Amino acid sequence: MTTPPTDKLRAPYRLGPMPLQRHMITVDEQTVQAPRDVIFGIAKNVLQWPGHLRHYNFVKFRSQARDGGGLVEMSADRPFGGPLDWPTWWLSEMSVDETIPNIRFKHVQGITTGMEVEWQFLRRDDPNVTHVRIVHAWDGPWWPLIGRVAAMAVIGPVFVSGIASRTLAGLARAAETRT
Repeated sequence: MTTPPTDKLRAPYRLGPMPLQRHMITVDEQTVQAPRDVIFGIAKNVLQWPGHLRHYNFVKFRSQARDGGGLVEMSADRPFGGPLDWPTWWLSEMSVDETIPNIRFKHVQGITTGMEVEWQFLRRDDPNVTHVRIVHAWDGPWWPLIGRVAAMAVIGPVFVSGIASRTLAGLARAAETRT
């Protein structure tokens, strides 16, 4: 998919700082043996994720924004080993901040509606090493009595972290191979 002309792109989403006062917080992180601009460039190019990640089924923009984000639809499988994969789907507002740099998502449809996500790219002493951290914050689904428990005991550690850790590892491999 090619990027539309700049005058056809929407204004960037302003997602603000991560709301860390949520019931479920997951953190997946990895030190990547690649310069920050390399891993950041690969991570912000979400349309290419399925090419790097076997567990991703598709990524497509419903609308694109001038900052490289937009309204993005994603589907990935949570592998459980063997033939057991659990398909997931979500729609997110995505913003990209080149100056920090970071990538922010807010899930607006799917079971994880309301989940906030931040990809952080932290410089290390060595310019060829970057620490990447993915933070997910969520209060859980609005299921009476069990929503928060489901988010904290199952959805966060099993599904969210299960997919995020594989995503980070796969994009790290792509960055390390490129450098």
